[in-house]
Parts: sequence; C-alpha cells; structure tokens
Amino acid sequence: MRIRTTREQHILRFKTTLRWMIYYLLIFISFIIMTSGTLYKPILLVPLAVGIAVNNNIYASAVTGAICGFLIDICCGKLFGYNAVILTVFCIAANLVFELYLKDRFINYFIITAAAAFLQCWLDYKFYYQIWDYEHVGRIFRKVSMKVWLYTVISSVFVFLVLKLVNRLLMPREHLTIEEAINTNIQTENRR
Repeated sequence: MRIRTTREQHILRFKTTLRWMIYYLLIFISFIIMTSGTLYKPILLVPLAVGIAVNNNIYASAVTGAICGFLIDICCGKLFGYNAVILTVFCIAANLVFELYLKDRFINYFIITAAAAFLQCWLDYKFYYQIWDYEHVGRIFRKVSMKVWLYTVISSVFVFLVLKLVNRLLMPREHLTIEEAINTNIQTENRR
C-alpha cells in the first residue's frame, strides 16, 4: 500500500493531466510540421508515439499509437488506418519490451525508433510503389524513403530530449510503503 495524502493525490492528478495535455500538444505540433513543407521531412509522429509509449501503460501506448498513425495517414494521404495499425502494434511492442527487458535509456529508444521508422518507410515503399512495378522503383526507396527515414531518426534525438524533460517534470514519483516509511523514520532517529 502506498502512502498518499489527499493533497498528493490532487497534485498527481494535476500533473498527469498536464503531462497528457503536453503530449497531445506535441502531437498536434508534429502533425502541423508534417503537413507543411516539402516531400523530404521527418515523420515526427513515429518517434513521438514510441517515446510516449515507453513511459506509460499499455493502453495509453495503444491509443497514442493509433492516434499518431491516423494522423500520419491523413497528412501522407495513405489508406486510412494503415499507419494506425502499424504504429499501434509497434507502440504496444515497445511498451512491453521496455517494461519487461530494457531500461529507459536513449540508445534503447533510438534503436526501437529507428526500427519502427524503417519498417514504416519500407512498408510504404512495398505497398505503394514496388507492388505496382513502376519503372526505376528502387530509386524511390533510395532517394525518398531512405531520406525520410534518416530525417526521422535524426529528429528522434530532439523528440527524446523534449519527452525526457516533460517526464522529468510531470511524471509521478514512487512513494514509500508503510514499512519503508517506518524504517526510514527509525533510521533517522538512530542517527541522532
């Protein structure tokens, strides 16, 4: 049983609400960046969805992955739900891998984000270009898909730093159990 006062519960609810509002503000800003500019821009919603997924529970990861996937479908003009399925599965997998095996380190996040972005770019290439057997279709993968993947991987560094700041300020901290509180109190009295 965790010790939490009523005031701490209110602070926890406020911080959690504020954290999720900032998450979805970042998703909205990333969507605006993705819909403007040229063809060669990072898919910012992939590292953002994976970054949110590794620090939250599995249900929040699935919902965030689906929302980010739908937004990718909208801004890239893809079949509605195509990227949502891919990103939802990847966010759930990332959440489970981080929860069970990996620590919250940058290199782990970077590898999973790079793999998710590559899979997304590769499947786009396979289903939207190679399947139709266009002439010189390999150039599309080398010149467009790989540039977008590289930009996405580079942008994941900045996304990680922003999410790390948000989580450091607003992520709930563990509280002491009753036994830990009693033992800590006894130890401080013995030191006096």
